[in-house]
Amino acid sequence: MFKKSLFLLTLLGTLVIDTSYAQKSTYSKVAAKNAEPVKIGDGYSFTEGPAVHRNGDVYFTDQPNNQIIRWSATRFEMSVFMEDAGRANGMYFDRESNLIVCADEKNQLWSINDKGDVKVLIENYKGNLLNGPNDLWISPYGGIYITDPLYKRDYWERDPEMQQDGEHLYFLSPDKMQFIRVDENLVKPNGVVGTPDGKKLYVADIGDNKTYVYEITEDGFLINRELFAEMGSDGMAIDNRGNVYLTGKGVTVFNSRGKQIAHIPIEENWTANVVFGGTDRKTLFITAMGSVYTLQMKTRGVW
Repeated sequence: MFKKSLFLLTLLGTLVIDTSYAQKSTYSKVAAKNAEPVKIGDGYSFTEGPAVHRNGDVYFTDQPNNQIIRWSATRFEMSVFMEDAGRANGMYFDRESNLIVCADEKNQLWSINDKGDVKVLIENYKGNLLNGPNDLWISPYGGIYITDPLYKRDYWERDPEMQQDGEHLYFLSPDKMQFIRVDENLVKPNGVVGTPDGKKLYVADIGDNKTYVYEITEDGFLINRELFAEMGSDGMAIDNRGNVYLTGKGVTVFNSRGKQIAHIPIEENWTANVVFGGTDRKTLFITAMGSVYTLQMKTRGVW
């Protein structure tokens, strides 16, 4: 989840995808018959952070323009949900339909209700500003996993130098009383997603071109980290078959064992993020540069 200049060039130079496979394969294993990506919105500066509401609506950010946009699952149209959106990046709906937002402008984590009222959940870690909360996933039990890489922003009013001792993965407890680090051994964590049973977490270390899978303990800690794929990712999603969707140069799909099974090419320089939306959760929404695409799927999203 990035500013589309220096960071994009860095990503394009570091992200590794099995392109020989991608060129030969199709996405028929996961997409509906004869389906192709369809552009449903453009003219944005940089789209990011798609999140699906329980009613199927999809929210995404246009970070440079500081907006959160809503796509209606019943009217099939876009509208602005929020201006002055804290330079929102990654987003996810909690069980109470609050939109939890990585608000990068002041390096915070927000909760936004359906009226647009904002509550700040996290402002710092041990008195020091976070690098810039980037992406998040909420477990079925309400715990929140947050990636915190450093990407210096030209809109920051803060000292741009790192105040933490690295780029880490954090956990906010369901009661919001504990905010802790759960992995301090990552280069630049970015995309994150978990399984609907709350037992596994996938985290992309885009700075090291790797994605890891962890077991989640009952208290939210992570154990038994294993390499899942030799590929980093900006955003992530998971479907009802356990397939994991990674982004960068298009969307690359891995099965639950870490085998690459499909690649969805997107005609943009960078594909930032994905989410399953719509009333039946069988539409894959893809944010890429200044556009948003959809692809009709065989698989469906999970909560």
